[in-house]
Amino acid sequence: MHPSDFQHCLLVPKVPGSSDFTLYELSPCPHFSPNGFVLVPYQHPRLGAAKVQYYQIISEHPWRGPEQPFQTSPPPISLRAKTSHQEYLHQVLALKKEIQQGNIYEINYCIRFESEPVDADPIDLFLKLNKKAKAPYTSLFKSQQGYIVCASPELFLKKEGDVLLSKPIKGTIRRGKNMEEDEQLRSTLYHSEKERTEHVMAVDVARNDLSQLASKGSVLVDELYAIESFETVHQMVSTVRCNLMGRPSFERVLSTTFPMASMTGAPKRRALQLIDAVEDMPRGLFSGSLGYQLPDGTLDLNVVIRTITYDASTGRASLITGSAITALSDPEQEWEECELKAMSVLNALGHAG
Repeated sequence: MHPSDFQHCLLVPKVPGSSDFTLYELSPCPHFSPNGFVLVPYQHPRLGAAKVQYYQIISEHPWRGPEQPFQTSPPPISLRAKTSHQEYLHQVLALKKEIQQGNIYEINYCIRFESEPVDADPIDLFLKLNKKAKAPYTSLFKSQQGYIVCASPELFLKKEGDVLLSKPIKGTIRRGKNMEEDEQLRSTLYHSEKERTEHVMAVDVARNDLSQLASKGSVLVDELYAIESFETVHQMVSTVRCNLMGRPSFERVLSTTFPMASMTGAPKRRALQLIDAVEDMPRGLFSGSLGYQLPDGTLDLNVVIRTITYDASTGRASLITGSAITALSDPEQEWEECELKAMSVLNALGHAG
């Protein structure tokens, strides 16, 4: 059994970075399945609600990947930003003006990186990325000729019983070249006024979203400004949770909380409008979500970041990254953060170029 045997499938490591996977055969279905997989693309507000793709899990198989993917040298993947440096700086300044006028406090602004056609094996790409990134929400989704190679560190929503939680990430810094530098960078991120300002606004949006589903007084922030370390970057993460009021449907939970706080801005409605105005591409699945619900109601959805999409019919790969713009943002530093996030994926593949 191999992922290439199926038209639609999902491949998930049993432990981040391991060579042992669970391979799910999927079948598209018109409605949400209690034992199913969902794919939620980002949706610009002028286009209406997000168009969720539903899949039923048909079968489940253990699958073991090779210990050393890329037995031969992989073809190089070189990604180039589709938005020019100057255009990016111009748009950041325009967004800061919106902030200065009091229209928004924070906004997540994204740009796309694309490759020229390359004859790559997306399953090998995924195996290499999983082994290097060791991200907790790593997965490969295949739908005919389209592949989503995801190494996300971020949890959007998790539901167990009547508890719903979210773990917004906002704040990134690279890993150090040695232990001393690494600890210094970690401390720099933790104490950064700019990063904390960005982060707490995302937490406030998440709190507001969950409060619309929560029983009175149950919304809590369990952790604030926690630093989690991954293979290539440190991230600032908080945990927001609530006890659900009643038994809201999956559709209601999604419509209340999506798009997620960390990928939009504050206030969310105005941020969504400005994202639609300034970004020069559709986000597609980026800053969307993928995940599953079990028959007992357990729900687990990630945030689609650190993700390469690959179209085997054209050989083109693409990657979208973004950063939070606030009153304290320096446009050049925001550009560098977008590049850092893109390079963190390519470096994990050994493909930076």
